[in-house]
Amino acid sequence: MALPNIFTKPVADSIIKRINTLTPTTSPQWGKMAVAQMLAHCCVSYEMTYEDKHPKPKGFMKFILKLLVKNKVVSETPYKHNGPTAPAFIITTAKDFAEEKARLIAFIQKTQQLGEKEFDGRMSHSFGSLSITEWNNMFYKHLDHHLTQFGC
Repeated sequence: MALPNIFTKPVADSIIKRINTLTPTTSPQWGKMAVAQMLAHCCVSYEMTYEDKHPKPKGFMKFILKLLVKNKVVSETPYKHNGPTAPAFIITTAKDFAEEKARLIAFIQKTQQLGEKEFDGRMSHSFGSLSITEWNNMFYKHLDHHLTQFGC
């Protein structure tokens, strides 16, 4: 079963609609993150795609990521609750809800506007070249997992 296509406007808009149901006091159904931390956590995938603020893995670590982690991230298989998280995605400080929400929505809109062709064979931060389907699965699955975590 294919995941919904985050590159299409209706799917991107449906994710944004779910984000817009969150409030600064929305509580998770599992996990430790506050809602603003979750939004910042979801922004990391896009920071790694569009910004140069996270060091790229090299050598053995890149090999391990491609061998052991890539398929879990880019497949259609849902994430398990309370699964392991890469260090760059661990948000331990308090975040501003409105700021993180606006950043995440802007990233989703930018990705949708660029369109799937922009991502065909594009190099990912950690996994090398990914197909459109792999990019879609990575973006959509991560967002869906955390929005479900917060009940929306």
